[in-house]
Amino acid sequence: QVPLLESGGGLVQPGGSLNLSCAAVGRSFMFNNRGWYRQAPGTQRELVAAIIGNGAGNRNYAESVKGRFTLSRDEARHAVYLQMENLKPEDTSVYFCNIKGKFWTGRGWSAFDSWGQGTQVTVSS
Repeated sequence: QVPLLESGGGLVQPGGSLNLSCAAVGRSFMFNNRGWYRQAPGTQRELVAAIIGNGAGNRNYAESVKGRFTLSRDEARHAVYLQMENLKPEDTSVYFCNIKGKFWTGRGWSAFDSWGQGTQVTVSS
């Protein structure tokens, strides 16, 4: 598997903003899906936002975050970012980065499906 480095998250008041970042550790990749999921206690993990495909890709957003969250990528850093604005208490959750694709082993391409360790986002006054 490919390690992922997550950062960001924290405590913010309603209406505030936070940024999350996630980078795949390695050199050569072909990405299929890159995105963020979240899971609150007692609930199932749900998709927040994802980029589908390599390069430009299409973006999918959960209805609850459309217009407030923006997903972007940096191909040179193998990174994906989630900019979260106008945060609401119901956005409180642990956010997980997920990246699927293939990495170059030196002899060929090998598939991977990696998850980050999760980062807490708390929206509260």
